[in-house]
Amino acid sequence: MKTWKWYVYIIECKDDSYYVGLTWKPELRYEQHLSGLGGKYTALHGIKRIAYIEEFQSLEEARQREIQLKGWTRKKKEKLINGAWGKW
Repeated sequence: MKTWKWYVYIIECKDDSYYVGLTWKPELRYEQHLSGLGGKYTALHGIKRIAYIEEFQSLEEARQREIQLKGWTRKKKEKLINGAWGKW
């Protein structure tokens, strides 16, 4: 049985806001966001780049992480994106 890898990503939008998403095909999902088919939020705010991506072995783990990141403050997301998370 084939198992998929899952990815949680953070997109930096053109208005400097962040969008957190989940996919098993990051390249395809990025193209969907670029074309305006990725979701209402990114269609309205535009996208600059994928600022962060994390790989998971199961959908459940990825969903848990997506929910966690969506609950984070902007400052906390920026620390993760900049590699400063956990550094003192």
